[in-house]
Amino acid sequence: MKLSEVADHLNGELEGDGSLEISGVNSLEEAEAGQISFLVSAKYASLLQRSAASAAIVPKNFEGEVGCAYVRVENPDRSFGEAAALFYQAPPRPAAGVHPSAVVAADVVLGADVSVGPNCTLEGGVVVGYGSVIGPNVVVGYGSCLGNDVHVFGSVTIREYCTVGDRVIIHSGSVIGSDGFGYSVEPDGSRRKIPQVGTVVIEEDVEIGANVAVDRARFGATVIGRGSKIDNLVQIAHNVKIGPHTVLCGQVGIAGSAEIGAHTILAGQVGVAGHLKVGERVIANAKSGIISNLEEGSHVMGIPAVDHDKFMRGYAGMLGLKKLAEKLRRLEKGMGR
Repeated sequence: MKLSEVADHLNGELEGDGSLEISGVNSLEEAEAGQISFLVSAKYASLLQRSAASAAIVPKNFEGEVGCAYVRVENPDRSFGEAAALFYQAPPRPAAGVHPSAVVAADVVLGADVSVGPNCTLEGGVVVGYGSVIGPNVVVGYGSCLGNDVHVFGSVTIREYCTVGDRVIIHSGSVIGSDGFGYSVEPDGSRRKIPQVGTVVIEEDVEIGANVAVDRARFGATVIGRGSKIDNLVQIAHNVKIGPHTVLCGQVGIAGSAEIGAHTILAGQVGVAGHLKVGERVIANAKSGIISNLEEGSHVMGIPAVDHDKFMRGYAGMLGLKKLAEKLRRLEKGMGR
């Protein structure tokens, strides 16, 4: 495909030789001649200068020497994804219908063009909307409802009475609606299981990564807000409420009944204690331990999590402790101590 065709597809402004043949996409570090890469920020311009890529997708306002042809766009991240789709051959969509090895209860309701893969189990009262794909070895529990154009990849378990909205994607190995972690302490110190009689509601356009656990509520519902994106290996405990368009990165853990506001980002391995309220548009840097409520727009890091700027000042001070100790020793020596 010629670079000019790629630029037209991206609705971008081409600068350079539009007749270049582009055969694929790649990162700046690994791109070869004939491939197109992308630059999100000018601070990575040095990588682009050293790259063997034949072309690059750059921000609209980019200025600098790049040594190759480039296409100016509003959002390089998004446009690179669109460019990648031009060269990626997706596997064919599974054919509509129920595989002979699937076990589907008599009262299950399947919409038009639904695909149910090998060895699936759909228990009684399940409803699946039109165009949805249920991959191999998936279990959908009694009374659960899946919306339209849902894609559940292989080996996912959706327990009883869960609700999954339109266009939700759930990747392999995830468990939706497992029991919440709830036990009472008996007089002899043993722990007695508390029934978890609630459910899980996943709103539309959510994507859930591999091996994610979303616990059912003790009562009521654990809720994942529309448009939220959840990375691999995330734990969401019972009765958690996650607002729309929130991002949870790998190994985040959220304890029971915490509320996470809309458009919030919890980076990798962030932990949130139970019953807390994290406001909208909060950013928590990786490994932050959130043990108190956070106001809207907060940016925190550290264990326990504190304001980002405060943490950085404290960290800078800690790095200077050695010099301070040496200065004190010199002062003491000068005083004859």
